[in-house]
Formats: sequence, C-alpha cells, structure tokens
Amino acid sequence: MVHFLGEYEVTLDAKGRFLLPAGFKKQIPEESALRFIVNRGFEKCLTLYPMQSWEPMFAKISTLNDFDPKVRAFRRQFLGGATEVEADTAGRLLLPSTLRDFAGLTKNVILVAAVDKIEIWDADTYKKIFEDFSADHFSELAQEVMVKTDPKND
Repeated sequence: MVHFLGEYEVTLDAKGRFLLPAGFKKQIPEESALRFIVNRGFEKCLTLYPMQSWEPMFAKISTLNDFDPKVRAFRRQFLGGATEVEADTAGRLLLPSTLRDFAGLTKNVILVAAVDKIEIWDADTYKKIFEDFSADHFSELAQEVMVKTDPKND
C-alpha cells in the first residue's frame, strides 16, 4: 500500500501538465508504474490516486446498491470526470481541463499528501485554508477527530 507524506509546490504548463516531485516518486513502490486516476476532490481540489489505492476503492463502489438514489448520486459525483493519467516520457502528468476548471487551478499548484492519495490544490486556495484556521481550532478539531477514531475510546 502507498502512504504519502509531504507537500510540494509545482507549476502547471500551458497544457495543464506538471512534473510529479521526486519526493512523491520515491514514495511509490518501484514495481508500480506512474499511472493514476485523477478525479474531483470532496473540497475544491482534485485527488490523484495511484492505481493500487484506486482499485480497491473502485471495487467497493462497484458493489453498492444501484437501486439507492444516494448511491447513484455519489457515484455520479465521485466517478464523473475520473480519468486515468500516466506520466509521459518527461515524467509529467496531464490534468484534464474540465477537472482543472472544477478545482480552479491556475499556474501555481500545491500537491498535498493525503495518506494513500495526493490532493491537488490551487496554491492561493490552499494557503487561504491555513490563514483562516487558528491554532485553537486545529487543536479542537484534532481532539474531536482523534478521540472519535481512537479504538480505546469505544
């Protein structure tokens, strides 16, 4: 399983391509090709899934009940626009224009580790998240999230 750490600023070229930083490349197992699925994130960003992270999630989504309207709405939102991308010979990944537009990506982009995937944010949008988030709010959020997920608290 892939586990990412780090945050890297990259530049999109005129065609919407970027070079995957060496720091992330080193975290991808050697036997894995630089093939990914990119789709809309839950916030105003894109999510880049290595194939070994995407495939089990896609398998799970495939088993959901087609007769449930919430499942259909979720699939539409989550899978709509999902696109396979592979690094070219120069190591660049091309982001589809519809997805770039969704996330409001400009020339300056920040790639952010998100456990087994990478979030792709417009640099100004990403930086604003931290400007609007105080240390006290972060502490409260950490306590709420970590206490709820700690199995010792069940």
